[in-house]
Amino acid sequence: MAEAGDRVDDPAFGFARPRPLSMVYGGGGVFGIAFGAGIAHGLAEVGIPVATAPALGTSAGSWVASVVALGTPYERLALLDSPSMPTRRPVLAERARVLFGEARHPLVAVSAVHLPNGRRHILSGARYDLADLVAASSAVPGLFPPHRVDGRLYMDGGMWSATSVDAAADAAQVIVVAPLAGPVMGPMGRTAGLLLARELDRWRIRHPAATITMIRPTREIGRMAGRNPLNLFDSTRALAVYPHAVAQGRAWGRRLLEPAAA
Repeated sequence: MAEAGDRVDDPAFGFARPRPLSMVYGGGGVFGIAFGAGIAHGLAEVGIPVATAPALGTSAGSWVASVVALGTPYERLALLDSPSMPTRRPVLAERARVLFGEARHPLVAVSAVHLPNGRRHILSGARYDLADLVAASSAVPGLFPPHRVDGRLYMDGGMWSATSVDAAADAAQVIVVAPLAGPVMGPMGRTAGLLLARELDRWRIRHPAATITMIRPTREIGRMAGRNPLNLFDSTRALAVYPHAVAQGRAWGRRLLEPAAA
């Protein structure tokens, strides 16, 4: 599951035995939320049981893992206005509380970086409110203030890894949704892809029998995001990305189900 230097606040996230499916949702601002939610909803439409699979979210991916587990429509998420940045106000926590209330969910875990020691912590939705987890996991330094969970301060889990796939729950099949990875995302995507490949290698060593599927933006979706990192926080672009991601998710879901149907 996690590396030896990590803190895992709920070791039960590893579960007693491997699950059939485990989901990993990576970071990427509101673009990453739209892409991740679209992929998950497209997969679900064709029969991939994403909502009942343990899910690890990082930064934007923590929002995706939470809305999928709770069955929250993307339209509700999209109604939340994007906050002005930078800010010292707890805007992420405020918006998350509006969306999730005091809900918790045992299938959700998020990665966040503990301050001041910089260690990655894997925090469980069985133990903490999802609103607190997403506020902690997506608190980008310099843009949003750190968020306190159980007396500890946390910042964006993406400062450690865009996906933290090496900490995914044990499963026969792992689907990694990586909004920032791949050459279509430019230099940022190529760097994220290299780091993700290393994490996947570590996970495969510990779970050699598992099947891993990585879903990255298509060329069309990559063009919609553009190469400017600030575009990741453009809510108008995110709204446009979502239906394309749903279509990509459906296509991936059919591909994954083909062996079962053969």
